[in-house]
Amino acid sequence: MKRKTFTAVTSQQVAQLAGVSQSAVSRTFTPGASISPATREKVLKAARELGYRPNAIARSLNTARSRIIGVVISYFDNPFYPHVLEALAQKLDTLNYHLLLFVGDREGNVDRIFDQIMQYRVDGIVLASVTLSLDLSEECLAAGIPVVLFNRSEASGMASSVNSNNEAAARQIAEFLLAAGHQRFAYVGGVADSSVNITRQRGYLTALHEQGIDDVRVVNGNYDAQQTTRAAYALFSAAPAPDAIFVANDHMAVIVMDVARYEFGLRIPEDVSVIGYDDIGPSGWSSYALTSASQPVEAMVTETVALLMKQIESGNIEPEQITVPGTLVVRHSARRPHAGVVEENGKVVFQTQEDK
Repeated sequence: MKRKTFTAVTSQQVAQLAGVSQSAVSRTFTPGASISPATREKVLKAARELGYRPNAIARSLNTARSRIIGVVISYFDNPFYPHVLEALAQKLDTLNYHLLLFVGDREGNVDRIFDQIMQYRVDGIVLASVTLSLDLSEECLAAGIPVVLFNRSEASGMASSVNSNNEAAARQIAEFLLAAGHQRFAYVGGVADSSVNITRQRGYLTALHEQGIDDVRVVNGNYDAQQTTRAAYALFSAAPAPDAIFVANDHMAVIVMDVARYEFGLRIPEDVSVIGYDDIGPSGWSSYALTSASQPVEAMVTETVALLMKQIESGNIEPEQITVPGTLVVRHSARRPHAGVVEENGKVVFQTQEDK
């Protein structure tokens, strides 16, 4: 049996069938390009008849734009990042940009896969849960490729970043726990040297120190289920065990809650209060009802994409650091203070005097 061969339909063939110029075909399939409705309809009709699809790769060679944004994410077991990925893909799609996903390693450094990213001629890069070395930051800057760190930052300030207000939120968590009368405090961190962990730990410990509390147990779960379980065992095995724990993200917080309940028989929040960070996934489930600092994913994604588009279109890669405010969403995993808990936009939140 003779195998059937297929030949790709060209834009020139579409132009001939539609009775228009080849540039009219190009403008029809270029978002935002100027073309009359009548001409556009002729081109689309001819394209349908011939089975024509525009070649994105060929177009990128002509325009020097691939309309591809490289996105690097790790920690997919944390529900926060799949949510971020979905929101990014949807936002980019509305602008006719496409997301190309790369999976980072647990060490949080993207240098290992940088060459792979650059081979795809991406127009911009979003790094979520990973960061970039100073050398590669300089290389991207020299190549004119904007980089935005999402939920991360780096000390040199050579790359743009979008974060929630990690330090202020951590201070608010300390104030919430203090106002509820807790006495024995602990912090379960992520990767010790990650920018997010450093700022959250600093905000929490500083707020407690200002109230004369310096005896705070600090352990690290490294954003890993097994290591977080061991960290929780270490906390609850020591006497006296903490009665107030801030955990660096919700993924680890629910593990800490499970260890407290099912391995040590502790009641939440009567025996121990647990507060997380992200306000996503299990935090809203009735079995956890986790009090958590909310990271406004949609707002953070909007700022990230707007920053990328501005730098791509202008060609001016001037690093910007954007902070998006969040709220402390109050549920049932932590004892409530007598004052400061209010309902706002359908959620119960905690407000300090400075918030009012």
